Amino acid sequence: MMSNPKLSNLISEKIGDGWIKNLDELRRIEPYADDPQFRAQWRQIKQANKSHLADYILRNNGIELNIDSLFDVQIKRIHEYKRQLLNVLHIIALYNRLKADPSQDILPRTFIFGGKAAPGYFMAKMVVKLINSVGDVVNNDPDVADRLKVVFMANYSVSSGQFAYPAADLSEQISTAGKEASGTGNMKFSMNGALTIGTLDGANVEIREEVGAENFFLFGLTAQEVMDKKASGYSPASYYQSNPELKQVIDQLASGFFSPKEPGLFMSIVDSLLHSDEYMLLADFQSYLDCQDRVSQAFRDQDNWTRMSILNVARMGKFSSDRTIAEYCRDIWKVEPMPVDLGAYSQEAAGLKVTKTPEMS
Repeated sequence: MMSNPKLSNLISEKIGDGWIKNLDELRRIEPYADDPQFRAQWRQIKQANKSHLADYILRNNGIELNIDSLFDVQIKRIHEYKRQLLNVLHIIALYNRLKADPSQDILPRTFIFGGKAAPGYFMAKMVVKLINSVGDVVNNDPDVADRLKVVFMANYSVSSGQFAYPAADLSEQISTAGKEASGTGNMKFSMNGALTIGTLDGANVEIREEVGAENFFLFGLTAQEVMDKKASGYSPASYYQSNPELKQVIDQLASGFFSPKEPGLFMSIVDSLLHSDEYMLLADFQSYLDCQDRVSQAFRDQDNWTRMSILNVARMGKFSSDRTIAEYCRDIWKVEPMPVDLGAYSQEAAGLKVTKTPEMS
């Protein structure tokens, strides 16, 4: 309602405002997913939100964005298990593809990161540095031009998140399966019309069940497969040796390609990936790239992408805290709702004389 008023108003125009207090009523917009006029309005609002975010980033980061590109967004706490690093490996792979053949048809993408690292978390801070260093190379390469952009939002906060969630086309929820307790950013993105690329981890599992597998981009190992690989002796180096695209990316980090003034700057990341890779980035790398190729193909069909976006929003009613509390009341506390006449109390607060009835007490 506050961060995405245009979308909220469009929904209320079609189904009334009951959904604001009862989020399950969002289901009533499902039929409009097949309405060409409604889809056009939906796309216009997304474009307006992308323009709003682009203006914010230009003011705060000094980077100009192509709002017709796919806005690929990962904003959350910076942590190894959330795998912002896997996202960066994909960016470098795309960059290498374009450098090898600048004429090839790669979908324009804008990669937007945001979040904070704990003060003493060295690896998380190195990932933040790597994102910015990759951005410095990619954003200033004329061979790439407007086809790839990388942004790490300056001083990310909840307030700046209100620009990012409504503008996202793709939500990155790519934690190692079995590591995320739940996640709430994935819910915010989906409710604001972003499609999700993710693993079967945390609330992703329930989101995929609700929105439909066909409206969710799934990749990667399951939690059980992660445990099985570790139990049988996971060898990240074998993935490095057998995948030429992955090997090129890792070798660039090791050679100082993205840190020419400090060639060894990212060796801590390289050593971590090749010798332990606790969060299985190398095992999921190819699956992630293949899934991202499917995302690019899907985004080219804007009409169907918009339909998927509408269905994501329509099916997010389950993720209201109201539903959670209602279930606690029913199943645990065994209490019933108590009606309150807010209208009468509002009048009293405004200084009007109100005679309270027994029902109001």
